[in-house]
This record gives sequence, C-alpha cells and structure tokens, in this order.
Amino acid sequence: MSTPMRHLTRNALGQLTLTLDDGRTHTGIVPVRAYPLSAPDEGLSLMSADGHEVAWIDRVSALPEKFRSLLEAELAVREFTPQISALVSVSSFSTPSTWTVNTDRGHTTFVLKSEDDIRRLGDGRLLIHSAQGLNFAIADRARLDKASRLLLERFL
Repeated sequence: MSTPMRHLTRNALGQLTLTLDDGRTHTGIVPVRAYPLSAPDEGLSLMSADGHEVAWIDRVSALPEKFRSLLEAELAVREFTPQISALVSVSSFSTPSTWTVNTDRGHTTFVLKSEDDIRRLGDGRLLIHSAQGLNFAIADRARLDKASRLLLERFL
C-alpha cells in the first residue's frame, strides 16, 4: 500500500523534499525503482538522504501529475539508459564487436563483448550492456527498421 504523501517539491538546491500526511518532512529524497526493468511502473521507494525508506509507492502512474513529473525527472537523471532507434552497423557478426547506433541521445558507438550481454526483457524489449559499462535499451525490436532487425537477429 502506498504511503500517503501531502507534498513533493524541489527546494532551492534542487533536492526533492517530501512532506508526509503526518507532517514529517524529508529533504534530499532519492527515488529507487523496485523493478526497474521488468515493471518500471510498479514499486517505487522514496529513500531519505541517509538511505532509509520514508515512503513507498505501489504504482507511479497512479500518482497525481505534479508528483509523477518530479519523480520521473529525478529517475531520468539516475537511470541513464539511451534508447536505440536504429543499428547503423556492426563491425563483426562474432563478439566482441563494435556497434554503431542511433539513440534518443544521439549517434554513438559501443563494444558488445558477448551475446550474453543482450538481455531479453519480454514484449520485444531488450537491454544491451556495453563493454564500457553503459546500458542501452530497445523498447520494441519489432519497431526497428528492417536493416536494424536483420543486424540484431544475428546476435539473438
């Protein structure tokens, strides 16, 4: 069950400040998803600056828009995962290989060490872990252009 919240704002220093229905106020709130890959809308913990949970949210989409937009903006900074929109080229069909891709953050290149670094999340979603330590996501591989799908299929 979600913790009742009265106010969620950003203070002058840019920190999230949470006021609960019982009047307690917490500054420096950090949102942490319980299931960031498999169920990103379900289970969000609001952690205090000292690492203790001060509130639990069952479903992010059920929050009022003003709370949801603040939390989603904070999560976007914490969960930097560029979304791949097209595969431009791969250096080799064996690994390690260098991938050149277009993402929602721009054009980039990364190294795929192993086919095992491509994780299937269901519903056509993929999470690709690069040798550099960054994660890249494909929201729905069926929506990629034909050339991108053909390149990707060689690794799945």
